[in-house]
Amino acid sequence: MSGEISPAGKRPGPGSSPELRASHADRDRVVDVLRIAAGDGLLTADELDERLEVALSARTLSELAALTADLPPVSATVGGAGAEAKDTVRIEQIHSGAVERVGRWMVPRRLELAVTFCGVTLDFTDAVITHDTLRIDVAMTGKTLTLVTRPGVVVDTDGLQLLHCRVKYRQALTNPDTPVTLRVELVGQKTHGRVVVRPTRRTFGQWLLRRPPSLPAGD
Repeated sequence: MSGEISPAGKRPGPGSSPELRASHADRDRVVDVLRIAAGDGLLTADELDERLEVALSARTLSELAALTADLPPVSATVGGAGAEAKDTVRIEQIHSGAVERVGRWMVPRRLELAVTFCGVTLDFTDAVITHDTLRIDVAMTGKTLTLVTRPGVVVDTDGLQLLHCRVKYRQALTNPDTPVTLRVELVGQKTHGRVVVRPTRRTFGQWLLRRPPSLPAGD
């Protein structure tokens, strides 16, 4: 159109075309990529805050593209219709810091844990689930393996061999009609330490109202 003005306030020159506007879905996809990148250690907390601020106020697709240009392209589809989780992810750590998968992380089909005296936390509260089953092959000694569930996520520990280890499984208060969206199967061996399966902790407001985290205050 002859009277069209670009987001920068300038009229496009002859032969040029205006930049494509970003939708809410476009912004959400980039926000997911940034948060997962931060969880993988690719962005610092300050960098994440700066980029999230820009992403949430971005007007065009080119502004969004600049925010993920230096990140691995495999993360670019996270949260979109074409998102694909890896088939197998292997984690190997010995006497080091805790292993954590929190926020919007991609749940693979299979997870191999070869961990010695390192705590492991797998939080499914905001995880991106694209498969109906996750098999976790456990070869873990010491410390605690913690799985944080959400409504629709069930954990099967029957295939796990325990040596000087115990399991603490706390069920969430959910609607019995809630469909199962992910079945987590633990197999292998856990030696010493604990295995803890628990729901998301209630916020202070939910605790005051004695409401489970799966139910909004208006229910």
